[in-house]
Amino acid sequence: MAHPTSQPAEGSKRKRSNLLRYLAMVILALIILVGIAVIIVWLVLKPKKLEYSVENAAIHNFNLTDANHLYANFDFTIRSYNPNSRVSIYYDSVEVSVRYEDQTLATNAVQPFFQSHKNVTRLHVGLTAQTVALYESVPKDLKLEKSSGDIELDVLVRARIRFKVGSWKSKHRVLRIFCSPVLLHFSKAKSFQRVPCEVEL
Repeated sequence: MAHPTSQPAEGSKRKRSNLLRYLAMVILALIILVGIAVIIVWLVLKPKKLEYSVENAAIHNFNLTDANHLYANFDFTIRSYNPNSRVSIYYDSVEVSVRYEDQTLATNAVQPFFQSHKNVTRLHVGLTAQTVALYESVPKDLKLEKSSGDIELDVLVRARIRFKVGSWKSKHRVLRIFCSPVLLHFSKAKSFQRVPCEVEL
């Protein structure tokens, strides 16, 4: 009497095992190739860090009411430098904010622009604080700084950018720029001191 054999089942298991091994090798090879491509691109392009600074800043029409509502106009000139020789940048959206002690006083959008390689672009940004309600110790501290003739603020920039190398364009990335402390003078007799910014990408 013949007995059933398990050879077909064992053969099927071996085929599945070989297929999985083959797929794993293909995936590993692709990962290695992508890694090599990234290294080659980095060596060819040698990307340098983008540089930003606040070159000029002014405050006008400052008024802090008894109800702790702030009215003020801020003007900033932000210098953007792309030191790369092969990489250009699309700034598809740019938002600039001014902040005091973690409270945002005003925000404004900047027109999208394109920055070519080895290029300096200056952004002239005007922001308005319109009936901004201040909380906690902010009104008191603002009044004290106003009486001293100077005020320290933070300037923040958030942008959605794309890199361009030749005809290739990258996906969107979020660029964050932090400039602090930006010292504004209420007296026109005092000159503004340039403030370098930190960049996070």
